[in-house]
Amino acid sequence: MKIHRMVNNNIVVALDENGQERILMGKGIGFRRHSGDEFDEALIEKEFRIAASENTAHLIGILNEIPPEIIDAAAEIMADAAGTLKKDLNGGAVISLSDHIHTAVIRSRDNIFVKNVLIWEIKRFYQEEYRVGERALQTIRDRTGVHLPEDEAGFIALHIVNAQMEESAGDMYGLTKVMQEILNIIKYTCKTTFDEDSFHYCRFVTHLKFFAQRLLTHTTYQGSDNGELLAVVKKQYPQAYQCAGRVGQFTEKSHQYPLSEEELLYLTIHIARILDKS
Repeated sequence: MKIHRMVNNNIVVALDENGQERILMGKGIGFRRHSGDEFDEALIEKEFRIAASENTAHLIGILNEIPPEIIDAAAEIMADAAGTLKKDLNGGAVISLSDHIHTAVIRSRDNIFVKNVLIWEIKRFYQEEYRVGERALQTIRDRTGVHLPEDEAGFIALHIVNAQMEESAGDMYGLTKVMQEILNIIKYTCKTTFDEDSFHYCRFVTHLKFFAQRLLTHTTYQGSDNGELLAVVKKQYPQAYQCAGRVGQFTEKSHQYPLSEEELLYLTIHIARILDKS
């Protein structure tokens, strides 16, 4: 294998048999080497596949700035996620997770912490990913000596969710189309317009993205029995419940994805919030 691009003594970019770029890391892998040179493949410690949509220069720039112990932590976390979920994850997600952890560690050392306003949804809809995120906090502490707050377990869980999305249903056009169709159903069923600058609208769109990901990957969330709570919500928010039902009809007819009780409940609550603020 030959070097396609030189980064530094420990990072090079090579082309695989299909002509796709791979970021390769290993101590001394690029030492005294240049583009076009052969290198010792036994020195490869980590390998990241670069998707066609990703900017190689940007990813390399990130790796150049991140300490090796943080990259090691991110790789360990993603390996834990792949094993727990029994899924292949996008290799490039290790780089984006490394960038996130690096930023979080720097903020933490300056006593700056970011609140994760989606922690509730993440815990409920992505339970396995969140558990990996909780274990990740200990991995980061072991590698860096920094103890990150629970909010970061949620952010890490989202990186794992995105890694699955990019690998198994990376159709961003399809994702955007589904989200827009659902927003149109809500808009015309409830005869409303949205305040797109409001916090509740932004939070709903984020929830909708998660929902669209599950729809495209046919991953149905089945939580605990919430039938009684759904009955209360149905009575309290009849317009929002009717609207959520229309969304369910659309997803079942167009995507063969029936809504679970749990999803119908949370979708109703989110719709009620944005209707109240519209």
